[in-house]
Amino acid sequence: MAQRLVGLPAPDFTMETALGNGKDFGKVSLSDYKGKWLVLFFYPLDFTFVCPTEIIALSDAMEDFKDLDAEILGVSTDSIHSHRAWINTPRDKNGLGGLNYPLASDILKTVSRDYGVLDEEKGIAFRGLFIIDPEGVLRYQVVTDLNIGRSVDETLRVLQALQSGGLCPANWRPGEKHLVSS
Repeated sequence: MAQRLVGLPAPDFTMETALGNGKDFGKVSLSDYKGKWLVLFFYPLDFTFVCPTEIIALSDAMEDFKDLDAEILGVSTDSIHSHRAWINTPRDKNGLGGLNYPLASDILKTVSRDYGVLDEEKGIAFRGLFIIDPEGVLRYQVVTDLNIGRSVDETLRVLQALQSGGLCPANWRPGEKHLVSS
């Protein structure tokens, strides 16, 4: 069951990663993102059907996130070797065909558990998306069922709203007015 984390320091983590180039491995910690916004998302499994659609869509929008001083990190309970194999699989064969950000391995399931997205019975993560501010405070969280892909446009809109510093009404877009407090 997802827990409320919004407004609290984001749970710390250190995980091994498969880099988006499909060749190298690395290691990442929450502290690596200090001073930047982080879009941290969890997905159920490599080599599935909905997952590549959103992972590729986020990768294709990486420049939009970078323009907002944000980084992206994808996480599942698969191994770094599975991640690398999936990154190296062509898109027309249900692969990722390279990414503009790393995929982290939460093979011990501790990070998924800490973020409240672990399906304990299946040992996989629900689709959880978290936006962490440059000071390490979790500012947004949404967790969905396994069969629902996320919207990159909505993620960008929420990030922009958080960065605007104002009270943003429904469907707010950059350039629109904030709500005035009474």
